[in-house]
Order: sequence, then structure tokens, then C-alpha cells
Amino acid sequence: MTKSVLVTGATGFIGSRLVNELINKQYDVTSLIRKGKQGNPKSNIIYGDLTDEKIDFKDLKFDCVFHLASHTPLEKNKKILEKVNLEGTKKLFKEIKDITKSIIYISGLGVYGETGEKIIDESQEYNPNTNFVKIRLDAEKYLKEKSLENKIDFSVVHFGDVYGPDGWFYEMLVKRLKKNMFRMPKGGDYFKGFVHVEDAVGSMISVLENNSFGESFIVADSMPATFKEFSDYTADEINVNHPGSVPTFLAKAIVGGDLIKLLTTSMKVSNKKITKIYQFKYPNYKEGVTQVISELKKKNRI
Repeated sequence: MTKSVLVTGATGFIGSRLVNELINKQYDVTSLIRKGKQGNPKSNIIYGDLTDEKIDFKDLKFDCVFHLASHTPLEKNKKILEKVNLEGTKKLFKEIKDITKSIIYISGLGVYGETGEKIIDESQEYNPNTNFVKIRLDAEKYLKEKSLENKIDFSVVHFGDVYGPDGWFYEMLVKRLKKNMFRMPKGGDYFKGFVHVEDAVGSMISVLENNSFGESFIVADSMPATFKEFSDYTADEINVNHPGSVPTFLAKAIVGGDLIKLLTTSMKVSNKKITKIYQFKYPNYKEGVTQVISELKKKNRI
């Protein structure tokens, strides 16, 4: 029997690829997108925003809702973040609580805060250190609690830094490396968990297909690397100079303190749990970046 799923944030960098892959796998997909955006025409498109008073789901019922829609840390206004990421999530839940069997909530590794040099897994306690992450965590706690009350299956996926041929990797890293304009706060000497967008999508679908609910999952590849190593490798792949450094105070002034704190918080993570149900196509950033750069070259985008 074909499973019916709803994807919020369905036109985003990750969400659009999730929709495509779900359709490829013969799911009946509904995309929640904002007016003016172009969704996948093979999906059932519903126009709406998390802040709308009412979203008309037209008597649809879902086996699962993948909730990806949110403002990013680029949004500096705390009230706007709360309105969309927290209050919007609460409104969405009220709309879907009687029409879905399960919810998969997408978040980030920032929930763990400063973890030092140790390699962490899902048993690590949450310790958020930015307003952005605190608000996202409040939304997660609300969904978890309300799902339990309403007998809805719930899981959360915490992504590392998701890269691919669009999004921050192309817009903020590749383009600026080409122009010799990219600079790393604190010299890039902080560990990150990177994950290719195809593996981000594959892992989400695996959570659903393996019925892995009542769980949280860390999704990053098997090779923790510093942001400097990642950026230098990308520069080598496109034959440009390695990027330089920028003082943290200057970076904060340009893009905001929350985003810089998230970026420069060093974290080493274990993906042992997710690899029990999902096999990574790109188990380390070198294989993944090489593939993305190859794709960009084929499309004459670099």
C-alpha cells in the first residue's frame, strides 16, 4: 500500500530533494510551500505558511509528516524566529494531529552546545548556547510531548552541516572561494560533522521505513573534520587558494552572533546509531565534496 507523506519546507535545499526522492520511491507526497514558490509538480501542492491562521489540508491523511520548515540562523530577529520556528510549529501540530500517524522533526547538532574534544552520541544531554537553537529545541520538546499525548509516533533527526550543489556550500563557500572572498572565523580550527545532502535525505526516509520512532538520531558522516580541512579540500577541488581567516568580532558584526557561535562550536559526533538503519553513500567529506564539485562542473556552474 502506498504511503502518504507531508513535507514542510518542501522547496528548501534539503526539503526539495526529500520530495524528489520520496516520489522516486513511489510515495504519495504532499508539499507544503509558501505562495510564489515552485514545488515539485508531481507532488500534491498545498500553499501555506507556518504562520497562517489556517492551512487547508483538504481532508488528506498522512502516514508521516516530515517537518523541515523553519527560519535559518541567518535570521537575527528573535521574535521572528519564535513566530515561525516555535509558534508556527505549534500551529502546524494543531492542524495535523488528527490526520497523521507519525512526525519526523528535523533539527541540528547545535542542540548539544559545547561538547569539547570527546566524541558524542545521542546519549549526550542537550545544552544549547544560542537563541536560535533554544527556540528550535522548544519546538522539538513541544512536538515530542504533544505527539505522546495524541499517540502519534515521533522521532527527531539532528543533522550536521548538510552540503550539496546548492545551499550554503555553493552560495557561501564555492562562489566566494572562486572570488578569493571567503574567510573563516577563528581560522576554521573547529570540528564539524558534515553530511552530503543525499545522505541527509536517505537517512530521513530510513527512519520512516524502519519504523524507528521514539528515537533521536545524529546524522553526519563517519569522518569528523575541521572546517579548515573541509574548506581547504574544497578549494583544492576547484583549484583556488586556501581561504584566510577573519576575526570573530568582525564575522559576528556581518552575519550575527548566533550564526558565528553555531559555526565555530567544535563538535565530534558518532553516527553509529543511524548507520544501523542507513548506509551512507558518502561516508566521508572528501568523497562527498568531490562528487558535488564534479556535478557543479558538469552543469557549468563553476
